[in-house]
Amino acid sequence: MTPEIRVPAHEPLVHLLRDGMVEGVHHGSAVVLAPDGRVLFSAGDIEAAFYPRSAAKPLQATAMARLGVELSPAGFAVGAASHSGEEIHLAEVLRTLGGAGLTAEDLRTPEDLPFDPAERDAWVASGRTASRLAHNCSGKHAAMLATCRRHGWSTKDYLDAAHPLQRAIAECVEDLTGQRIPKVAVDGCGAPLFAVSLRGLARAVGKIAAATPGTPEGLVAEGIRKHPELVAGTRRDVTALMRAVPGLIAKDGFEAVQVAALPDGTAIAIKIADGGDRARRPVLAAALALCGVDPDVVEPTPGLRVTGALAELDLAA
Repeated sequence: MTPEIRVPAHEPLVHLLRDGMVEGVHHGSAVVLAPDGRVLFSAGDIEAAFYPRSAAKPLQATAMARLGVELSPAGFAVGAASHSGEEIHLAEVLRTLGGAGLTAEDLRTPEDLPFDPAERDAWVASGRTASRLAHNCSGKHAAMLATCRRHGWSTKDYLDAAHPLQRAIAECVEDLTGQRIPKVAVDGCGAPLFAVSLRGLARAVGKIAAATPGTPEGLVAEGIRKHPELVAGTRRDVTALMRAVPGLIAKDGFEAVQVAALPDGTAIAIKIADGGDRARRPVLAAALALCGVDPDVVEPTPGLRVTGALAELDLAA
């Protein structure tokens, strides 16, 4: 099956209430899959093609694990990360590069400042300028370069969609999602970006979460579970989520994409139509509540209520 490229038929997922009246509505789509792939809940359009952005990083890391890249659990965690640019992240990226005989000069990420506002302010205050290393995707790129070195592939053009690395990643994405890729674009970091469906993305993350230890998928899941602070950052909601829910793996992406999966393979994929994080987190809490996870553990937001509309936020609460 190939997801259809069309305007997704999103539905209202979050109602913003003020004094009992709906003041705003966030539309989107969401799916919850059982470990066997059955749809336990869906809203909106879970079959249309869309760009998963950085929520696809666990899939890309799995492809590199299948290709035999040798990384520690921390290395796989930062390889699947959209990191905050803290020193712990930069050190692990450099460790990955150094293990392959490479340096930050080999990265092809755009020059950027750290993603986390506090880290960015401290960076600028210390007189440091934008760098390839500071980019939130540098861990993924470092893992890509290490994989290329392992196979003797060129490291200068590793972001080319025709490069052996990217072809192998595409094959892995199709295998994990069970779907053909309908379109390839370029992500913000310069890497190929493969369109998938929400159902396919949830299926893939569920497989990774439930994988046998020691398998390529299991290595990625182990790294994410052991080092949630490397997958995002010490002040990030995704890290807090994984610390709050034992065994959960989770990854966010730009334009309000979110995936999460429990150890048994129950999986969630979310896309908020307007790209707003204000809606992403309540919808995730509501979706996890459908899986038996207390929403207050996930998102202790005053005024959050799980309803048939998935989530309501009372702005006056």
